[in-house]
Amino acid sequence: MTITSDRSSARAAAAGTPLVPAAPVPVPAEPDATVTFSIDGIETTVPKGTLVIRAAEDLGIQIPRFCDHPLLAPAGACRQCLVEVWAPGRDGNLAKMPKPQASCTLEAGPGMQVKTQHTSPEADKAQHGVMELLLINHPLDCPVCDKGGECPLQNQAMSNGRAATRFVDVKRTFPKPIAISTQILLDRERCVLCQRCTRFSEEIAGDVFIDLQKRGAQQQIGTFDVEVLGFAGETPVGASALDTSGRPFASYFSGNTVQICPVGALTSAAYRFRSRPFDLVSTPGVSEHDSQGSAIRVDHRRGVVMRRLSGDDPAVNQEWISDKDRFAFRWQSSPDRIATPLVRERLADGTRGELRPASWVEAFGAAAAGLRTAFGAGGVGVLPGGRVTLEDAYAYGKLARVALGTNDVDHRARPHSDEEAAFLGHHVAGRTLEVTFADLDRAPAVLLVGLEPEEEGGILFLRLRQATVARRTRVLAVAPLASRGLERLSGTLLAAAPGTEAEVLDALVADADDDELAAAAEAIAADGAVILVGERAASSAGALSAVLRLAERSGARLAWVPRRAGERGAVEAGTLPTLLPGGRPVADAAARVDLAAVWGVDQLPATPGRSVSEIVAAARDGRLGGLVVGGVDPADLPDPALARDALDKVGFVVSLEVRSSDVTDRADVVLPVAPPVEKPGTFVTWEGRPRPFPQALVSHALPDHRVLHNLAEALGVDLRLGSVADVHAELDQLGGWDGARVAAPDVAPAEPPAVPPGHAVLATWHHLLDAGRLQDGEPHLAGTAKRAVARVSAGTAQAVGVADGAPLAVSTDAGTVTLPALVTDMPDFVVWLPTSSPGSAVRDTLHAVGGDLVRLTPGAAAGPDEEV
Repeated sequence: MTITSDRSSARAAAAGTPLVPAAPVPVPAEPDATVTFSIDGIETTVPKGTLVIRAAEDLGIQIPRFCDHPLLAPAGACRQCLVEVWAPGRDGNLAKMPKPQASCTLEAGPGMQVKTQHTSPEADKAQHGVMELLLINHPLDCPVCDKGGECPLQNQAMSNGRAATRFVDVKRTFPKPIAISTQILLDRERCVLCQRCTRFSEEIAGDVFIDLQKRGAQQQIGTFDVEVLGFAGETPVGASALDTSGRPFASYFSGNTVQICPVGALTSAAYRFRSRPFDLVSTPGVSEHDSQGSAIRVDHRRGVVMRRLSGDDPAVNQEWISDKDRFAFRWQSSPDRIATPLVRERLADGTRGELRPASWVEAFGAAAAGLRTAFGAGGVGVLPGGRVTLEDAYAYGKLARVALGTNDVDHRARPHSDEEAAFLGHHVAGRTLEVTFADLDRAPAVLLVGLEPEEEGGILFLRLRQATVARRTRVLAVAPLASRGLERLSGTLLAAAPGTEAEVLDALVADADDDELAAAAEAIAADGAVILVGERAASSAGALSAVLRLAERSGARLAWVPRRAGERGAVEAGTLPTLLPGGRPVADAAARVDLAAVWGVDQLPATPGRSVSEIVAAARDGRLGGLVVGGVDPADLPDPALARDALDKVGFVVSLEVRSSDVTDRADVVLPVAPPVEKPGTFVTWEGRPRPFPQALVSHALPDHRVLHNLAEALGVDLRLGSVADVHAELDQLGGWDGARVAAPDVAPAEPPAVPPGHAVLATWHHLLDAGRLQDGEPHLAGTAKRAVARVSAGTAQAVGVADGAPLAVSTDAGTVTLPALVTDMPDFVVWLPTSSPGSAVRDTLHAVGGDLVRLTPGAAAGPDEEV
């Protein structure tokens, strides 16, 4: 069996895979038109189609509301925004509408006169009546409600409600709370049926995990009811319950419903009963979990972060964030947090002893002495990792070049390639804001290559879905299978087995024999089309070269979307073995002179350095004397066993970390650094947009750049990076690079491997919620993660002899991963596994990356006390 490079054969291998219909091509909008009308006697002109409630906001007139939200479709569900309306009739004379109208669904009309509760007794009375109706069954539990103190219902009950209740009967009650998931809890008696949560789940996320049920006095928001909505189970918890399609009962974006709920009906299990809003101090921030740069609000009390909310940033995340951004923050204060510097004792026989606490002065002295010795024993490699801020990445790069005299620095703690390094230097570094979220909103087509937006960039998925739901954008994906996220984008799958992505990309030409490929090529050639390529393309030889060729011949704009928050900033800071800050090539003498002048040194190392994998291999083999390691988890590297072996064998290791890890367990000197909440800094989004954030918590912990500044000082070098201001002053002085760029990669596609019987090619990517260390300490969030499964085609399952749902063992010489098989429409002789989910540590267990060959055999059934 062979995965052939012939395109027609590759298509035949995926035969039977139904492609999800693409969104229709958008039609040109009508010319702009305006409407002139008045609100409370104030005449205003607004674009045609503007809702009355929006026009009132523009004038500074507040109309109470619960169901209205600017990012959701109008519903008119709560009726709290009633206004008196006079409108011209057929005879042209103004006539009063018989009843008050909901201003959140009423479009402004020419000549219309609107009177709000400020000028109309009728509107005021109507709003009082609606508020009285909403409060009939609402419990008086404000003292224990999480929403108390920031509740629109409280505020509007005071401003637009009656002073006393006339209701004397028994209030309706429900059992409470219902677990919508392990993270989201529902108190139904507090609900005012505004339907914000259900509309968000349908319109924004596309995950209908909650809905409106029943009628009359029993109408309620709740989980899927078996009699009403066909859900199997009344009160599902976490991912253990499945809806009728077999999907886990969970969503990556469910926490947004808690924030937009105008009452205390939806609450977070992690925050419930933990604090009062008026006890909290709020600080703006930026999420550290991905490259989207989502604006967040950090709410803390007495030095402890209690919750995180979405910030309001229309240019990036609008008002949404993923559950990972919202709930995964306790890792920053986990029990294994490193509080003081640690120095490892050397025993009499020269072997390593135990780590012991030390002062900063002693730790810097020990680190400097060890690095001097390592420098004479082959040199020192620097591995910053992909989670550092722009300022910290710049300091790692400068430390390597100025203090350690090497270009052996690479932040890519993941599968990578020399082709990717050339691609980043040629097309990414120094090219900021060439493609933005706004461009995606307007793009007629977006092609995804090696990228799953829902799993690898949550907000990117929501922005793409917003464009596809509005029928402005068509999404296409080069991937081995149509994921659930692609289905919710109404996307078109261009099936490609791992390693054949370059072949498929090169086949996207207007005169392609395959009608589907020709149509896709036409879509990408449309004015404003965008190609988004993920970091996983580095694992497919020739894919990035093919992407550049496709962008050149189609005219589409091209952007690189990494997974981690610090990757794009690290590229700009020059933490690549072939790249200096601002996109300056290491091999360019003029670029080195330019940089040396700013850094105040005579010269910089001219020889391009080694990649992460080469640095690790050199450290293991004794060709490097030491390592300086930032927040790197060996399990993320292509071969974790090799990395751990290198850390054991290399002469000297300095680790800068927040928490104990596999690296600190092997380090000679451990220097604790501050997590994002305890330092100011800047993340750079995949767009190239700087996202500065302030320090939220008072802390004595030092950011990486200050620790590196002090370490260099102990080595006798002044990095001049003692503060964020110092770093930015130097970055501003450097500016961009206007010289020659790194040459574009031109790598030929690799010949697809022959697949022996019982084998398959591995496809893999991360789930958004997985076993990553930045999600530690959040059991409620972990309960909503997707279950790990092994996806194979029906043909592959039959050849292996495994039934749908039965255990499937995926193995290499290094180990075996056993998961339930899930038969999926995808090419034969391919198996997909989640990269780092519970029970599926692909790199750590299999020592494999996407495109590698693995063995498939039926797995052993789980025992009575085990889970498959």
